[in-house]
Amino acid sequence: MPLNRRKFLGRSAATGAGVALAGGVAAPLAEAAEAADAADAAVVPGAARPGKRPRRYSFTVMGTTDLHGNVFNWDYFTDKEFDDKDHNDVGLAKISTLVSAVRKEKGRRNTLLIDAGDTIQGTQLSYYYAKVDPITAARGPVHPMAQAMNAIGYDAAALGNHEFNYGIPVLRKFEQQCDFPLLGANALDAKTQRPAFAPYSMHRLWTPHGRDVRVAVLGLTNPGIAIWDKANVQGKMTFPGLEEQAAKWVPRLRSMGADVVIVSAHSGSSGTSSYGDQLPYIENAAALVAEQVPGIDAILVGHAHTEIPEYLVENKKTGKKVVLSEPLKWGQRLTLFDFDVEWSKGRWRVVKAGAKVLNSNAVAEDRRITRLLGDEHKKVVAYVNQVIGTSKEAMSTAEGPYKDVAIIDLINHVQAETVRAALAGGAYAKLPVLSQASCFSRTAKIPAGEVTIRDAAGLYPFENTLEARLITGAQLKDYLEFSARYYVRTAVGAPVNPAKLTNADAIPDYNYDALYGVTYEIDIAQPVGSRITKLRFDGKDLDPKAEFVLAVNNYRASGGGNFPHVAAGKQVWANSDEIRNTIISWVKAKGTVDPAEFASVGWRLTREGAPVF
Repeated sequence: MPLNRRKFLGRSAATGAGVALAGGVAAPLAEAAEAADAADAAVVPGAARPGKRPRRYSFTVMGTTDLHGNVFNWDYFTDKEFDDKDHNDVGLAKISTLVSAVRKEKGRRNTLLIDAGDTIQGTQLSYYYAKVDPITAARGPVHPMAQAMNAIGYDAAALGNHEFNYGIPVLRKFEQQCDFPLLGANALDAKTQRPAFAPYSMHRLWTPHGRDVRVAVLGLTNPGIAIWDKANVQGKMTFPGLEEQAAKWVPRLRSMGADVVIVSAHSGSSGTSSYGDQLPYIENAAALVAEQVPGIDAILVGHAHTEIPEYLVENKKTGKKVVLSEPLKWGQRLTLFDFDVEWSKGRWRVVKAGAKVLNSNAVAEDRRITRLLGDEHKKVVAYVNQVIGTSKEAMSTAEGPYKDVAIIDLINHVQAETVRAALAGGAYAKLPVLSQASCFSRTAKIPAGEVTIRDAAGLYPFENTLEARLITGAQLKDYLEFSARYYVRTAVGAPVNPAKLTNADAIPDYNYDALYGVTYEIDIAQPVGSRITKLRFDGKDLDPKAEFVLAVNNYRASGGGNFPHVAAGKQVWANSDEIRNTIISWVKAKGTVDPAEFASVGWRLTREGAPVF
């Protein structure tokens, strides 16, 4: 979709000039207050008059991130109320209750509400309105996330990388449906290198002491979009580094009169990247922005799916402490940034800033939100419960992270079969097809008997698509060694606790791959890099020079997880349909799922040749 320059400049001018006033303050009143304050400053420049108390004002900025399509406290994959081992709750209906309580305590006009991105992807609710009943259709529906966030009263939201999963037209339609700006200072038009979205928004908070407090929100998104959603953004948008763009925009915001600058960054705080050297930018750069760019008061952190109530980072140039906070994903937490400002030398200055998080499981859902979207919720529940086939046996991912289980073999089998059929009759038809898959959820299940859309979709909660890349036997060995870093080194004879065996060095489950089409063992007693043994294809030791086709998801193929060789490998086929839809279509076509047709023990954990399980 072409960029609408007039629309962008209009929105940018409106937000940049501070026309959008928080708390319903009319522009003439604000101007009158500003004039009176200027006259006062002209009599006695600087802070409060001698003998007078300094003029102070306090306000709160609330923040969410990584909502991922969660409105209700509901798990569409299990078809019941959401719950986890820590008894967290999820959803904007819960967040709405917390926000209302904070506004009641602080005063509505003394608060702002912002988000740090990844809003329109992640649940079957958000999928339904992107793919099944798309918001882009003629007279299409309003996206549930737009409806909920408008009703709650968000003031601004940064773009997340998953905003681009469904393509730019869906994102632009969502943007049109929101009553608040979507911000992305480092999401640039590929041709003009100008911002493709509003870079910032300016908000004015009324004070009883004259001039309003001007609060600027700068939005920064993740440069990894250029890799992860290459098919959707290549040639249309570019995504430079967060530090670079923050250094460009923060001084501008200060020169425009911003008293407080808050960055909403869809970027974690660890300073690491999951895609290695695929891009010259840091994926999780929020702390580096705070450290390197002067003039920032606080950063709402997103993307990493971790909970950081408060994290203080010292700016190297000014020595000032910048407060960072990341609320837990899916609406499980709400961040509160509390600011105290003082009038000094003709402007408001931050004298105190802190952060904390509120837990959404402490409150009930806001019935105003659940009523508003009740019909949408019912439609999606009916959709995901459609029966698409039957299974002869029950299958589960519960042991998938440390055992070769049938349900992961199902994913791999469907992927390999799909690629093999696509390559038939072509130049690569005679090459063996292998496949990779990860255990995305440890609670996914295929029951014995009827299989529904939600059962099949639960195996693949991400909107990944399928590709085929060329790989050699030697490269395959490197790939498996890299994947095997996932296991904690465990000496021969030492007790093995499955709960503590995986996720070494905080490697997430989705960055451990099981390969299908070869057999191998992983010796967890050995150091990283020397764990893969008995690697065989068709019963024979793998030839390092042999060539294979690897069926691989687009995240891994584009460098996600920094696995070796695949991103640089030749692409011989790619598909635009989500892998989970491919699985659903396969089950529909087969009618009956029989693990005996595809399941086998292709890999196992060992110690000096002895099986661990």
